Amino acid sequence: MARTSPVVNVMQSAARKVARGLVRDFGEIENLQVSRKGPGDFVTNADTRVDRKLRELLSQARPKFGFLTEEGGAQAGEDGGRRWIVDPIDGTTNFMHGIPMFAVSIALEEAGNVTAGVVYAPITDEMFWAERGQGAYLNDRRLRVAARRDLQEAVIATGIPHLRPEATPGYLPELRAIMDECAGVRRLGSAALDLAYVAAGRFDGFWETGLSPWDVAAGLLLVRESGGMVSRTDGGTDPMEKGDVLAGNDAIHTRMLRLIRQARRPGPATG
Repeated sequence: MARTSPVVNVMQSAARKVARGLVRDFGEIENLQVSRKGPGDFVTNADTRVDRKLRELLSQARPKFGFLTEEGGAQAGEDGGRRWIVDPIDGTTNFMHGIPMFAVSIALEEAGNVTAGVVYAPITDEMFWAERGQGAYLNDRRLRVAARRDLQEAVIATGIPHLRPEATPGYLPELRAIMDECAGVRRLGSAALDLAYVAAGRFDGFWETGLSPWDVAAGLLLVRESGGMVSRTDGGTDPMEKGDVLAGNDAIHTRMLRLIRQARRPGPATG
């Protein structure tokens, strides 16, 4: 049985406590779907409430740590070297539409490095967690990235640009290139779960741009600690800082990186 450290216990406990309310809210969403007003305001309130509750729970356990959250932004703590990076509902659009693919994501950053992370999926009751140098786990089971080496056998996850029309023309050639080479492409709508699924071997790879630190901080650690590779989609080494993520085992990562680079090369001039 995997042993969790005190800090991971704090993170898991906080995620489970806020998840109880999210599960109740998710049941209410199904009723709101058919109302004229729709669930938008309700979900906004749920996001804010969960963010506030997570801050409260984490601060009780570690009062000197700072925060970086989707809803509240950056907040410095007395301990300037440590902060929580929190996404109260990763996959908000799914949540709002009654689709059960969403998660609570919490990471601990120390001196600029993520050292612990949890991604908790309330509807399936799956707790993905990792500590730096200690491995990644799903509940009590040790995780390893998938062993498939051939992209033709691989299922790849992605995030499709939305509300960013300037990103679409560049993304479509990448999607086409990878679709032509792999067994299938999936879009869950939650980068935290995409990365957790790569760590668990459910997806063989993942790529997306335009992400925020709270979307990926915990998930990147999960992939690294399960034996996977993470980088930017151009091969750079700071995916969390740039919000530009490519993940997979070494073989799949290498092949995807090559395809994305090829797709981004300018075509021959015409006219």
